[in-house]
Amino acid sequence: MKLLQINVTANWGSTGKIAEDIGKLAIEAGWESWIAYGRGNPSSASNLIRIGSDWDMKLHGLQTRIFDNHGLASKKATKEFIQKVKEIQPDIIHLHNIHGYYINYYLLFEFLKEYGRPVVWTLHDCWTFTGHCSHFVFARCDKWKSGCFDCPEKGSYPKSLIIDRSRQNYIDKKNAFLGLRNLTIVPVSNWLSEMVSKSFFKGYPINTIHNGIDLSVFNSQGSNSQTEKGYYRILGVASVWNDRKGLADFIHLRSLLPKNYEIVLVGLTQDQIDSLPSGIRGITRTENIQQMVDLYASADVFVNPTLEDTFPTTNIEALACGTPVVTYRTGGSPEAIDVNTGVVVPYGSVMDLAEAVKKVCENREHYRPFCRERAEKYFDCNKQYKKYIELYESVSSVR
Repeated sequence: MKLLQINVTANWGSTGKIAEDIGKLAIEAGWESWIAYGRGNPSSASNLIRIGSDWDMKLHGLQTRIFDNHGLASKKATKEFIQKVKEIQPDIIHLHNIHGYYINYYLLFEFLKEYGRPVVWTLHDCWTFTGHCSHFVFARCDKWKSGCFDCPEKGSYPKSLIIDRSRQNYIDKKNAFLGLRNLTIVPVSNWLSEMVSKSFFKGYPINTIHNGIDLSVFNSQGSNSQTEKGYYRILGVASVWNDRKGLADFIHLRSLLPKNYEIVLVGLTQDQIDSLPSGIRGITRTENIQQMVDLYASADVFVNPTLEDTFPTTNIEALACGTPVVTYRTGGSPEAIDVNTGVVVPYGSVMDLAEAVKKVCENREHYRPFCRERAEKYFDCNKQYKKYIELYESVSSVR
């Protein structure tokens, strides 16, 4: 059996690593694994196919900025890729993020409808069923339920500087995506599954599979860092920090906490670090996994004040390192925890966030063993991604 996954990255970034882990399990199960990707220069246990080039991505991005037609450029690159797919003849095609300036979704889906093999589509965000945005909670927008127009998120990814094409984008996506037989939608959170069920995909099979992580890497073993008695460390992690990720809320939170609470934020730019108030220590983005494990394990609480998210991997990384989580009730973020592993507070309430942080810090030893236990039970990547292998076999058998 042959598996082909398509994603903007391969073995890099959160979705690229997920595709890589799924590919490894497919190989262990005796499958031939391929990953097609749009950017970077990765290595992989799977066979790799680069779609397009850096130059093609820049042209795609430029067209998006001007015409708001993201996903409708890269025609030549997509046609060349489709020819390679015809040569490989995969039994299962697994889509991840087909946005990211590298592939033409209309041409891709024309081919998929003609090809007729089962398609599994993991949704990591909401771009697939909106006229523009990848997330809509921050904008408090629900136009995607019936048909987008006058987009309040035109300036967010995938940014358009001039034209608002959200109405036509919605129509184009609906026409392109619907009508594909043997399609199974796999949202990465229950929240996203609920959103999909309200979208134009509501007639398709929906099968939630939460993301997982490597529990042999993310653990508290070998970490010697400990906070001194009466002194508490709060950790926040993001690949990009802005108000949507809760940077302003962290600064507000600092003013509500006693001086014996230190906040450490990972993923900031140097300019952001230079502007931090006293009591917040900033660290630039790092790819050093052991450094991240040590930071998670040495924190008394992991705080995720994201204002829109699908299912943050950082939450489960913290749990795996024995660190409880405090987060807003937004998107799929609360799904990582229960009453024994953290606290969910009302959306945007920094006052409630501060009270939850103090409660968890003062009782961290109660939470710690339950955190690792929950990670092992629900978020082991080997267990989670084997569900994809089972799904492949299931949809293949009914083809």
